[in-house]
Amino acid sequence: MDKKLYEEMNKQVQEEFYAAYLYLSMSNWLEDQNFGGFAQWMKAQAHEETEHAMKIRDFLIDVGQKVNLMPIAKVPTEFKSVLDCFEGALAHEKHVTSRINMLYGLAKDKKEYAAEVFLQWFVKEQVEEEKQTADAVAALKMVGESMGALLQLNKTYGKRD
Repeated sequence: MDKKLYEEMNKQVQEEFYAAYLYLSMSNWLEDQNFGGFAQWMKAQAHEETEHAMKIRDFLIDVGQKVNLMPIAKVPTEFKSVLDCFEGALAHEKHVTSRINMLYGLAKDKKEYAAEVFLQWFVKEQVEEEKQTADAVAALKMVGESMGALLQLNKTYGKRD
C-alpha cells in the first residue's frame, strides 16, 4: 500500500474513534440535561463510529498492513444546548466527509484499487451521516425555545437503535 495512503488510513482509525468519543460525550451531557432521547441518538452514533473504526482496522489487516493506534484527543464535555450538540456533530461529520474524500482521492490517484472500492462504502455512508445530522439541526432550529416541541423531538430521537 502507498505510504501516504497507509498513514492516512491509520489516522482515519483514530478519527473514527475520536468521533465515537465525541458523540459519547454529547450523549453524557444530554443525559445530564434529562434529554434521554437525544442522548440515545448520540449513543447510537458513537457505536456506529466505533464500527467504522473497526471496519478500517480490519481492512488494513486484511491487506497485510500493520495498524498503528494513535492517541485520541480530549473531547469537549460541556455544551450550550441540544442544538449546540447537533451543530457540533454536523460540523464533525463534514470534517469526516472531507477526510474520506481525501482518502478516496488518494486511493484513486495511487491506483490502490482495493482501497478505492473499500472507501466507496464510506463515501456513501457520509452522505447519510451528514443528511441525518443536518435534518436534526433543522428540526431543532424549527422548534427553537419551545420546550414542548423539544420534548417531542427528544422522544422521537430516542427511538433510534
